[in-house]
Amino acid sequence: MGPAGPFFFETATDFLGHEQMATTYEKEKTLLQQVAPRIESELAGVEVLALELMTPSRFCVYVDHPSGVDHALCKQVTDVLRDLLREYTIDVSSPGIERPVRTPQHFAEALGRKVALRTAEPVAGRSKFKGEVRQAGADALTVSIDGADVDIPYESIVRGNLIDER
Repeated sequence: MGPAGPFFFETATDFLGHEQMATTYEKEKTLLQQVAPRIESELAGVEVLALELMTPSRFCVYVDHPSGVDHALCKQVTDVLRDLLREYTIDVSSPGIERPVRTPQHFAEALGRKVALRTAEPVAGRSKFKGEVRQAGADALTVSIDGADVDIPYESIVRGNLIDER
């Protein structure tokens, strides 16, 4: 017998009191809003780049620091989130070569670099993109894909990572 319901979803109540399924992205966004301010206020210089649900009970938080990310910093981040360990297994990671990019600032710093993106809803007929960041505006970024520029609103991006071009 399979699971009672789909993975990565839980019920939530909308403003009218109707139960709705929370998507993985919505849950990630909620968790990010909870953990990022805690980490960034308690650990000087630490930037939370992204948070990704690995399973319904496990997430990975990607952090960066001007001096780099080492095991000791990962332990400090885990300690800040210790109360969440009752509910989640928590992984802490450096950004790595394929650094997460999610915010307008991240994309502005990635001008001229190749990225892989996924959107919640189709944009220009698709939800997955690989191309070069051409422009990072206030509300959207422009990505060159096979010679054509595509404008992608930041609010529609659910995943974004630099592509290692080595």
